[in-house]
Amino acid sequence: MSFFAYLLRCADGSYYVGHTDDLERRIDQHQTGELPGYTRERRPVTLVWSQAFPGRDDALAAEQQIKGWSRAKKEALVAGDWASISRLGRRSALRDEASTGSASPQRERWHGASPAPPPVIVLVRPQLGENIGKAARAMLNFGLTELRLVAPRDGWPNPQAGPAASGADVVLERALVYDSVAEAVADCAHVYATTVRKRGVTKPVVTPEVAARAIHADAGRSAILFGPERSGLETDDVAVARTIVTVPINPEFGSLNLAQAVILVAYEWSKGQALASPPETELAPPAPQQELDGMIAQLDALLDEAGYFFPLDRAPASRRTLRTMLTKPGWNSQEVRTMRGVLSALAPRPPRG
Repeated sequence: MSFFAYLLRCADGSYYVGHTDDLERRIDQHQTGELPGYTRERRPVTLVWSQAFPGRDDALAAEQQIKGWSRAKKEALVAGDWASISRLGRRSALRDEASTGSASPQRERWHGASPAPPPVIVLVRPQLGENIGKAARAMLNFGLTELRLVAPRDGWPNPQAGPAASGADVVLERALVYDSVAEAVADCAHVYATTVRKRGVTKPVVTPEVAARAIHADAGRSAILFGPERSGLETDDVAVARTIVTVPINPEFGSLNLAQAVILVAYEWSKGQALASPPETELAPPAPQQELDGMIAQLDALLDEAGYFFPLDRAPASRRTLRTMLTKPGWNSQEVRTMRGVLSALAPRPPRG
């Protein structure tokens, strides 16, 4: 069975990188908008590059590598310009527009150094299928796709997981099942256990933020263990880990569910990634003082005619208060025109002849 890494050019000119075991079907899903996420709002998409690999890990590694490339380097790949790819790999470059596949500007590592792979999320003896699905949803929101399950209580696959994942099917499809924690993390150089400190286990205790920085900085794959919903990790589970991760929480109410714990840790890790963010919108400049004064004078006249400034000896203070209120926001010209339109609509109209 072959696996494919692929590169799409979206309708807005940005790029999306992914991998799959069925290239034709996956491209069709992107094209029809069946897949939620980045490409749905940027159709039509065009497949501009793909390559087959013998295993999923190889295809995933290629996806992660290309995601870190600059726009120029991606375009060199599309053109088959290997000399440019080599040259661009030796200098710092910027990525193109924000997306899950071509994220916001972030400097490439020098001399093509490979970033640490994303951490593996390991759910130890999870009880409910819907909680596994919610954890998968939390993972994919922040760019994590590798889920491992240790002895799930109700077996795997679980029909309750899919609906709860709300579209994070790729995480569930790739999930692997193991009999023990040791087997699940055998290929990981760094293992973190999310729990409170256990008696008889003396290990470093860090926050999710500190753990995320270490995962980005350390070479080799990392795994993060999460315990069963009801009881959390047992002492023997924690003993496998090298570091304990504890979320600072209200001591009077320390009740996080499984998906909440996963999303907190995944979010901290994602800070080192360039995920999609809402686009910045340039604000209009503040209106000239003359326009603002005209609006305030119009309001003043309406209020004076309505008898608002009473008693008269308080009128100066009232006018100052109104001017202070109206000058605080920094109105732009459109906002001033809109407000004057409102005031005009409120003004008494002369009777028609």
